[in-house]
Amino acid sequence: MLTLSSVSKTYADGTEALRDIRLDIDQGEIVALVGGSGCGKTTLMRLISGLDTASSGSIAVDGETIAAPHPAVGVVFQEPRLLPWLSVADNIAFGLHHLPKAERIATAQDALTRVGLAGYGDRWPRELSGGQQQRVSIARALVPKPKVLLLDEPFSALDAFTRAALHEQLLGLWDAIRPTIVIVTHDVDEAIRLADRVVVMRPKPGRIFEVVSVAAPRPRDPLGLPYEKAKRRVLHALDRSLQNEPTTKPAAASGDAALWW
Repeated sequence: MLTLSSVSKTYADGTEALRDIRLDIDQGEIVALVGGSGCGKTTLMRLISGLDTASSGSIAVDGETIAAPHPAVGVVFQEPRLLPWLSVADNIAFGLHHLPKAERIATAQDALTRVGLAGYGDRWPRELSGGQQQRVSIARALVPKPKVLLLDEPFSALDAFTRAALHEQLLGLWDAIRPTIVIVTHDVDEAIRLADRVVVMRPKPGRIFEVVSVAAPRPRDPLGLPYEKAKRRVLHALDRSLQNEPTTKPAAASGDAALWW
């Protein structure tokens, strides 16, 4: 379980980025973070990854406090960030130096097959498209079998068709090892398609405004009623989260909820 206990972050210049974030995420659950600019989504991801430390509160994975980069937590960034001097297979196997060479090679080849890139192991990252590079980045993050995988807008630079294909491949990889996944996205459809729960955040400072459960079974039909109901709830919560004064009680979702961005 990933546990966020009263996590707050204030920077040296006095900027309060996050205030009292409390959230429990079960092992194998997928949670999406959405919200307007300044709501601290990326800051929260940096804290969970151990790349930054909270001003107060704590973050733990299965009871172990995360205060620095940890092998239990993998990260996929918006850009693939592949090492250009290594082959595709060597990029995937980069974090597997503790394994015998033969096992590293076999693991990398299996990961390439799972992301639809069988036979691409000897290529250089520059020879791949943007979507292919991101597949390699996801495979690299998953091969160490982390307990938690963080995805910081990994599909935002891709076209709609490539993004949809990567959603399916990500869910296939997730189903094989069931890590906890936390994804930051500005795409409400992406959040509904992937997540078990969508956390809507309120900005300045970043706080949790509402948590929306997505009951639609996978694979999710974007034209189905459960999908549409969840989407309307998220859009409505986003609209209310950006108002000057938050409501004390969530209002009923409206079919005319405006697009928040």
